[in-house]
Amino acid sequence: MSSALANPLPAPQEADVVVSVRGLGKTYTGGFEALRNINLDIRRGEILALLGPNGAGKTTLISIICGIVNASVGQVTAEGHDIARDYRAARSAIGLVPQELHTDAFESVLATLRFSRGLFGKPADAARLEQILRDLSLWEKRNSKIMTLSGGMKRRVMIAKALAHDPKILFLDEPSAGVDVELRHDMWQMVRRLREGGTTIILTTHYIEEAEEMADRIGVVNKGELILVEDKHTLMRKLGKKQLTLTLQQPMQAIPQGLAGLPLELSDDGLTLVFTFDTQSEETGIADLLRRLGEQGIDFKDLRTSESSLEDIFVNLVRKGNAP
Repeated sequence: MSSALANPLPAPQEADVVVSVRGLGKTYTGGFEALRNINLDIRRGEILALLGPNGAGKTTLISIICGIVNASVGQVTAEGHDIARDYRAARSAIGLVPQELHTDAFESVLATLRFSRGLFGKPADAARLEQILRDLSLWEKRNSKIMTLSGGMKRRVMIAKALAHDPKILFLDEPSAGVDVELRHDMWQMVRRLREGGTTIILTTHYIEEAEEMADRIGVVNKGELILVEDKHTLMRKLGKKQLTLTLQQPMQAIPQGLAGLPLELSDDGLTLVFTFDTQSEETGIADLLRRLGEQGIDFKDLRTSESSLEDIFVNLVRKGNAP
């Protein structure tokens, strides 16, 4: 797939790019090709959501960018540093919250953050760690051993640990996995605060409403390819569908010949007609539909419009297996 399809937007100015991925590929021993020709620019200060089915290559992609997995081909830079040639400088710009909870269960929360900060060569800064813990509602738990915390609190500790060395780029791999709805919404608010503070955030998620709620841009990964990267609102405007649903006065056995050629679907019970129209077109076709319904003597008692969600768009993209 060409990079033009993978990123149809105008190329951002170099100063705005915080992570650059060019020609990235990963083939594992045995021949499995996990990633193929990935080209991606991540913009400073944005929230980018990577969507894709299980096994699509999302975690492999962020693992390569974070320097955990070696690429077979291609180049990645973070804050201008090549992730392979200048690993320490590139990695120090990145914080990673993995999907699995890997923490030192017998350590206290504060001790874990101190260790993580020192691991990246950052000087001790008690005030900074206190700020991180307060921002994540963890300050009262600073002396608690991690093993005593709830799953949601452990997830917050993982985020605090990733932020301890003040990275400019934060990767969140399935940040809401295993947490309840209330905590998920709290986490969304926290992510927004981080972005407002200047942190660039890249998240993978199975919760499409999470991407719809938070992301500035959406990337769709499928079968090792980045099939689309688009601004969220532009994506939903370009690929979204609107539907007019008409509840009929009397059931129909089939769509009459006089309505042939229109994008109509009849419900199984014959009581509902659904008309799909293009929101980008100057003419929606609704006026023509209503005129033809009148000519056919078809009466309806109710009508309503609905718009496709990001989930609908995602499912259609993955089903097609290609960019539009």
